[in-house]
Amino acid sequence: MHAEQLTPPVAYHAEGPVWAARWGELRWVDMLAGDVLSLGADGSIRRTRVGAIAAALRPRQGGGAVIAIERGFALQSADGLLTRLPELWSDPNVRMNEGGCDPEGRFYAGSMAYDQRPGAATLYRLDPDGTTSVVLEGVTVSNGIDWSPDGSRAYYADTHTHRVDVFDHDPVRGFSNRRPFVDLTAHGLRPDGLTVDADGGVWIALSNGGAVRRYDRAGRLDEMIELPARKVTACTIGGPALDTLFITTSREGLEPGEDPLAGSIFHVAVGPIGVPVREFVG
Repeated sequence: MHAEQLTPPVAYHAEGPVWAARWGELRWVDMLAGDVLSLGADGSIRRTRVGAIAAALRPRQGGGAVIAIERGFALQSADGLLTRLPELWSDPNVRMNEGGCDPEGRFYAGSMAYDQRPGAATLYRLDPDGTTSVVLEGVTVSNGIDWSPDGSRAYYADTHTHRVDVFDHDPVRGFSNRRPFVDLTAHGLRPDGLTVDADGGVWIALSNGGAVRRYDRAGRLDEMIELPARKVTACTIGGPALDTLFITTSREGLEPGEDPLAGSIFHVAVGPIGVPVREFVG
């Protein structure tokens, strides 16, 4: 399958696409610009500045969004007012990266050093009452995270490892029994953002592979979508019928004129296999 271009190359480092019925539109981040982008029904694109970094976002149950910003979290109200929560660290060499909500409506986001220093990153969890906790330490590039449809499994990519791992997930005890789900080391591929469909398939964006791959619940490759842009960052299944895979791309580190479609959003019809986005309950 081949994805088609949906938008012009409007972002430098597009990441974290989210389609929410509450919003009625696709949103994503231009991460290093600190902007949240929204795609209107008429094809227009709106930018909202949230800070130095806009790393990831999810809808809030009461309206608005929860957003991972450079060194922590922010809450956006339904009318757009942004409230930044206390910073989680002070080191300016580390920033937030990707995130997502668990079945209980808690928001997870992980960090990375700007220079991708090994072991410098952490995966954090923001609870509805505003408290935060550490989920994983010693991470290098905390990236895609999502849960199986029944919530019993959590899939997680630390891009530096070339793996997507799977955990058993319990609402109270959290993550346990970490083991490899897909190992791309032999191919030199770097897993980035990911999403899980209603059948338990895991769609993984390859940041150096020009493609999104779908693996079934057993970790077997069963679909590949190729893009005319090499740096593929993340994906989600959305649209009113939850039947469209939206894919973000990046031009970070590219020379002017190199990979001219990088920074665009792409899409491909995959059938009504999406799962409604999990909302933050805070």
